[in-house]
Amino acid sequence: MKSQQSKYPAVLKLCAAAVLGLGAGVAGAGVPADVPAAPAAQRVAVSDQTDRLIVKYKDESAPVVTKGGQVSVSRAAAPLAAARKAVVDRAGQQFGMLVKESHSIATGARVFKLDRKVSLAEAAKLAAELKSRDASVEYAEPDRMMHPLFTPNDSMYNQQWDFFEATGGLNAPAAWDKSIGTGIRVAVIDTGYRPHADLSGQILAGYDFISDTAVANDGNGRDSDASDPGDWTAAGECGAGEPASNSSWHGTHVAGTIAAATNNSTGVAGVAYGAKVVPVRVLGKCGGYTSDIADGIIWASGGTVSGVPAIAARAQVINMSLGGGGACDTTTQNAINSARSRGTVIVVAAGNESQNASNSNPANCAGVITVAATNRSGGRASYSNYGTVVDVAAPGGDSGAAILSTLNAGTKAPGADSYAGYMGTSMATPHVAGVVALMLAKNPNLTPDEVESRLKSSTRPFPASCSGCGTGIVDASAAVDAAAGTGGGTGTTISETESNNTLGTANSVTTSGTTVNAAMGSSTDTDYFSVQLPAGKTLTATMTPNASSDYDLYIYNSAGTLLARSENGTGSADSATSSNTGTTTSARYVRVVYYSGGTGSTSGKYTLKLTW
Repeated sequence: MKSQQSKYPAVLKLCAAAVLGLGAGVAGAGVPADVPAAPAAQRVAVSDQTDRLIVKYKDESAPVVTKGGQVSVSRAAAPLAAARKAVVDRAGQQFGMLVKESHSIATGARVFKLDRKVSLAEAAKLAAELKSRDASVEYAEPDRMMHPLFTPNDSMYNQQWDFFEATGGLNAPAAWDKSIGTGIRVAVIDTGYRPHADLSGQILAGYDFISDTAVANDGNGRDSDASDPGDWTAAGECGAGEPASNSSWHGTHVAGTIAAATNNSTGVAGVAYGAKVVPVRVLGKCGGYTSDIADGIIWASGGTVSGVPAIAARAQVINMSLGGGGACDTTTQNAINSARSRGTVIVVAAGNESQNASNSNPANCAGVITVAATNRSGGRASYSNYGTVVDVAAPGGDSGAAILSTLNAGTKAPGADSYAGYMGTSMATPHVAGVVALMLAKNPNLTPDEVESRLKSSTRPFPASCSGCGTGIVDASAAVDAAAGTGGGTGTTISETESNNTLGTANSVTTSGTTVNAAMGSSTDTDYFSVQLPAGKTLTATMTPNASSDYDLYIYNSAGTLLARSENGTGSADSATSSNTGTTTSARYVRVVYYSGGTGSTSGKYTLKLTW
């Protein structure tokens, strides 16, 4: 969203955390006829505490890789200057805390350790005090703990309905005739992985980014071993009143949905079984710190993290089935921006609190694809978050029908290979990450924005109620077609007809997939285009300006009410969507507005593609 003036208030894009049902594992090869579920239990509450701060100084930046491949280390890697340390000490004394420097992270920020755990509110006050005392501080914020959020799973599960059932499934079999994800690497930023017969040959070298040994539960801090030792906790270990919990093996379940070995006569199939998984361990006992997650995002996408060997080949897709409450951290947003700058697509879960996803983080960060969960009937799962920030929906399971994937039978330490049915937006998200891998294998030149636009334009309508679930249920086959440029209508091209500066004079577009060649005639120009949107359909509008111009995109209803908007910068495409959830055709008006740059028939050119 631009910082300059705009007629309308900013609309943030949201992407939320994930829920997971803890199912009992079924050891041995093959998909069992029935997968028993664990007894119902309440989701473990998240402690609203931290013992760390993230501080970014204005004159300290992330390491830069030069053309020769050398790393230019920023000053953030050096010990804190005495004058700055004195300010940090005084700020801590103001609140009766001892503050010690811990380490630097790949965004250029520093992590500071407090002598005890405090509430996020107290940590935020300390951060504000530090910033007020030192004008060289760019930002300071609590280093919050993120968590794999679970939902209990007490249903029986005997098929992967989520892949092929016409009502609530992904339509994966039709996609596999065109793409299996070959050559694509998907980073699973989660609890790590367990070696599993059904993941044999599917796992690439990853990294353990957990810097706190107590959270890591493996006897050390960061290292190259991304295997999951278990995240079980004793009663009270994560905070007073917190119940005990068994190990979740959450990352292993997510990895199986994305890329479990297929056609091997064993276990389950994966959405993109030709792709490979890069395990990035950031979650352990009681969750994981924002700073560790940010480093994991940057590393997985091919960025530089001090003290960590570079990834062999960057992940083109990142799956984040994790989260917590509150606004998007500056640290997390900076890491996402960094990953997107290298072309990595980031898919995140909308969260499982049955609330507006705008209250979940990292779901409320910009530049990600936010995923809600649907049930076997194709409606919103009972736990799934929702809202205008959600981009798409995918099968996440619900009572009576969970999502089967790879797991481990150990309740604390690792045990035998197993399979289990889990449910949650944690399970919906890897379905979408897998489909993105299918798309990129078909067309590796797609940018993150183009992937999102084509994914959203190729969804199918919800067969049951799913208000606030994005443009529709992801259709794997249609998404691959859209990636290849063979889906989304007839591909008709027309030219803008002036004057179309009002709702009443809007140019009518009647065919899905139409591309309009148009131009901004002057700095005061505005262009309208109308679509009669059928019931159950979603309009996707993508406006691509010329390289030196910045034009913005808006969608209205017939009353002139703003329904969606996109305001990216110079030379960047804008994309917005609007769904017709009614029972009759409804008008939509797409508006393109001049912001800066060229004008006229040559310098003011742009294209607008409308698909529904």
